[in-house]
Amino acid sequence: MKARATVAADPGGTAGGASAPAAGSGTGDGDGEGTRSTGRSRAGGGSRPRKEQGGITWRQRLRRDRTLILMTMPAIALLLVFNYIPLLGNIVAFQDYDVYDLGITGSPFVGFDNFTRIFEDYRFWEVLVNTLVIFVTQLVLFFPIPIAIALLLNTIMSARVRAWVQAVVYLPHFFSWVLVVTVFQQMFGGAGLVAQWLREHGHEGFDLMTDPGFFKFLVSAQAVWKDAGWGVIVFLAALAAVNTDLYEAAAVDGAGRWRRMWHVTLPALRPVIALLLVLRVGSALNLDFEQILLQRDQVGAGASEILDTYIWWTGIKTGDFGYAAAAGIFKGLFSVAMVLGANKVAHMLGEQGVYSKK
Repeated sequence: MKARATVAADPGGTAGGASAPAAGSGTGDGDGEGTRSTGRSRAGGGSRPRKEQGGITWRQRLRRDRTLILMTMPAIALLLVFNYIPLLGNIVAFQDYDVYDLGITGSPFVGFDNFTRIFEDYRFWEVLVNTLVIFVTQLVLFFPIPIAIALLLNTIMSARVRAWVQAVVYLPHFFSWVLVVTVFQQMFGGAGLVAQWLREHGHEGFDLMTDPGFFKFLVSAQAVWKDAGWGVIVFLAALAAVNTDLYEAAAVDGAGRWRRMWHVTLPALRPVIALLLVLRVGSALNLDFEQILLQRDQVGAGASEILDTYIWWTGIKTGDFGYAAAAGIFKGLFSVAMVLGANKVAHMLGEQGVYSKK
């Protein structure tokens, strides 16, 4: 017992002495061995893959995630083929492009002449203003509707009723614009159900489908009926992440249903609302081309012409592809400026927006 206590108490005794040669064997058995091992580690350091933060190399990460990478390859290929490679065709905006004889390689360069034509075309600016007017109308009338439907569905306690309402409001999203316009024509056209009912009861009928002054409200109503229910999904997902303890604490403090919605639900939706609003503003010039084109002849080009249909009729339909490409580039730059401006406003209001403020 005394011997054991002596060994344990003496750090420089048998235990320490036994470990000393092991510790010094890397350098004591000949400094050549230690030098060679250090030299090998330094010499091989340049060829070895660098470890990322967390102690895993990019090769190991690639080997680990190879299944996910293979799954994403088709999507990346489609993105490259249909979104990025066609960007090379924007060179025709700087050419007097002849699609039939000269092609891209043979068409002469004209610099910014096509853009000059755009800026000098008064009709282009009229169409741009009309596009923005329709966008603002849709933004005011359409954007709050999905939020209101999400708040309504969030208050429904019965899961069966909630599922039924969701199915009803989601269904029109899967209809084509041809079907949507046809339904509105049968309801609000000159020979529609509403006009016929008014005539049967001694009133004068109306035709909303051919009224130029009502057109911006008409397309907004069509967009609400078709896509408002689909937009509810994002807001319902945000509401599902709200901690229910907040509602219980607010109820204990005496807050009613409206107060809980104002102080708990809406603050939880603010980041999502700000993000979607910024993205919506960025797509100000991207109205539904098919929806407008189907109704263009009924109300006339003066009320229904938007930037996309104007580019179609003026540029592509007449073969002036250089003008159409220049208008497309202008549209893209305008959209980027709108996104950056809206995101700046979101930062000023204390929201994150598309990207966080550094």
